[in-house]
Amino acid sequence: MHLKQLPAIERPREKLLRYGVDKLSDGELLAILLRTGKKGENVILMANKILKKFSGQGLHNACLEELTEYPGLGPAKAAEIVACFELGRRRLKDKKTTLYLNPESVWESMKDIRAEKKEHFVVFFLDTRNQEIKREIISIGTLNASLVHPREVFEPAVICTAAHIIVSHNHPSGNPEPSGEDLELTKRLIQAGKIMGIELTDHVIVAKDAYVSLRERGII
Repeated sequence: MHLKQLPAIERPREKLLRYGVDKLSDGELLAILLRTGKKGENVILMANKILKKFSGQGLHNACLEELTEYPGLGPAKAAEIVACFELGRRRLKDKKTTLYLNPESVWESMKDIRAEKKEHFVVFFLDTRNQEIKREIISIGTLNASLVHPREVFEPAVICTAAHIIVSHNHPSGNPEPSGEDLELTKRLIQAGKIMGIELTDHVIVAKDAYVSLRERGII
C-alpha cells in the first residue's frame, strides 16, 4: 500500500505531530528521515527492511558506503542517516542519563536542596523509560509551607511530553514525615495526573539526613 493510501493518522509524520515522537516505532522514525520509499515498496516497509538488514551491527554504526549499497538508498538519503546518528553521538557524548527508579535516587538528586531554609517543591519530568527529561523547581515557599497548584506541575509536563512525574520537596525542620498539607496536595496531583494521562510515580519528602516516600507508604 502506498503511504498516501494510509489513513493520515497512521502516517509517521502526522502521527509524530499528534502523539509525540516517543509514540513512533524505530521504523516510523526512520521513515520520516527517508521521506519516500522505492518502486513497489512504501517508505515504512523500506525503513523496516533497512533496520532488519543492519540489525547485527546496528544502523547507527553503518557507514555511508554500506548504506548506499542498499537498493533504493541513494547518497542523499544515506548521508542524512549518517548525519543524524553523528549529531546524536555528539550531543550525547558527555550526557549522563539519569534514571529515577527508587526514592533514594530522588533523595540523592535533591542534595542541593535538602538543607535549604525554605521549602522547595521540585518536579522530575520522566519519559516512558523513567529517564529524566528535566528537573524543575516549581515553587519556593515559606519556612513551613509551599504553595503548589497542579496547573504549575502539569503544564510543563505537557510541554516536554513527560510520561510520568516524581515530585519532591524538602522539610527545613529536618523531619521528613508528611504533613496533612503534603498528603492533601499529593491526592490532588494524583487526580490531576489521571485526568492528564501523566502518572504521579512518587512524592518524596526529603530532609538533610532522611527521606519519606509516599509510594513506599502506600499512599500513591
